[in-house]
Amino acid sequence: MPQVQLSVVVPCFNESEVIDAFHTALSTALEPTGDRFEICYVDDGSSDGTAERLRAIAASAPEVRYTSFSRNFGKEAALLAGMRMSRGAAVVLMDADLQHPPELVPRMLELHRHGYDQVVARRDRTGEGALRSALSRAYYRLVRHFMDVEIADGAGDFRLLSRRAVDAVLSLPESNRFSKGLFSWIGFDTVSFPYRNVRRAAGRSKWGGRRLLEYGIDGLLSFNTRPLRLAIHTGLWLFLSALGYALWIIANAVLNGVDTPGYATLITAIVGLGGVQLATLGVIGEYVGRIYHEAKRRPSYVVRETDASAPHHSGALSATAGQSRQRS
Repeated sequence: MPQVQLSVVVPCFNESEVIDAFHTALSTALEPTGDRFEICYVDDGSSDGTAERLRAIAASAPEVRYTSFSRNFGKEAALLAGMRMSRGAAVVLMDADLQHPPELVPRMLELHRHGYDQVVARRDRTGEGALRSALSRAYYRLVRHFMDVEIADGAGDFRLLSRRAVDAVLSLPESNRFSKGLFSWIGFDTVSFPYRNVRRAAGRSKWGGRRLLEYGIDGLLSFNTRPLRLAIHTGLWLFLSALGYALWIIANAVLNGVDTPGYATLITAIVGLGGVQLATLGVIGEYVGRIYHEAKRRPSYVVRETDASAPHHSGALSATAGQSRQRS
C-alpha cells in the first residue's frame, strides 16, 4: 500500500446536520493536491445520528476511517483517538462544523513542505461579540503571564503536525490533556497564519460559557503550579498584614489608651481569612484531584465501534472486540 501523505483528524459530536457538507468540502479541497490522504473521523458519543452518517460515508469512500466512542468523552479524547488512528506523514486537526475552512489545508501542506513541523491557522475575531472578544483577549494575556508554555491568541486545534510532532504528543502519558498546551510544549519549528472567522454551517456550538470557563481553568492548571505559589504569597502577605495591624493596635492602646476595635473588625478578619483559606483549599483540591485521576490510569476513552485498522493502544479500551469493523 502506498504511504499516506496526509491524515485529517476530525472529532465529531452531534454534527449530523453538517457532516456530509463538510466531507464534500474537505474532499474537494484535498483532491487537487495530488497527495494520498485519509480522513479519520471520531464520533464522540453523538446522540443525533452522526455515527450512522460516518458509517455510510466510510462505506462509500475508501479514504475514510472512523471510530465511535461508547459515550461522550470530550474533544481532547477524540483528538487523541484521531491522532492514534492517523498514518500520514502529516496530520491536520480540524472541526467538522466548517468553522475551520477546508480550503486552507493545501496552504498548510505547502508551509509544511518548507520544513515546518507545526502549521497553525489562527482565526481572527470577526463576528464575535464585544464581551466574548474582550474576555478571550484577557484570558490569553493571563495565559501568557502564568503558563509555562506560549499560546498565541486565536491559536486553536486547527493545525498541521508532522509525524514526529504527532509521535511526540502521543508519547505524553497524561490523561488530563490540554492539547493547546501540549502542542506548544513539544516545540519544533512552528509557523502560523491568520484566517477570517466564519460561522458554523449548521447546528449549534457545543462550547457554551460554562464549558469555555472550565476549559480555561484546565489550561491554567495543566501547565504550571503558580496558583499554589500564589496561595503561599497570599498567605504570607496576610500574615504580615495581620502582624502589622496587631502591633499597631498594641502600640495605639499603650500610647493613647484607645480601646482595641471590636466586633466589626473581628468579623471582617474572619470572613476575609476564611474566604482566602477556602479559595486556597480549592486550588490545592484541583491539583490533588488531577493527581488522583492520573493515579487511577483509566483509559482516555472507550471505543464502541471502529473500522480503523490502526490499534488504539495504551489509553483506549474497546467495548466489544466483535464490534470493530476492519476493512480489507
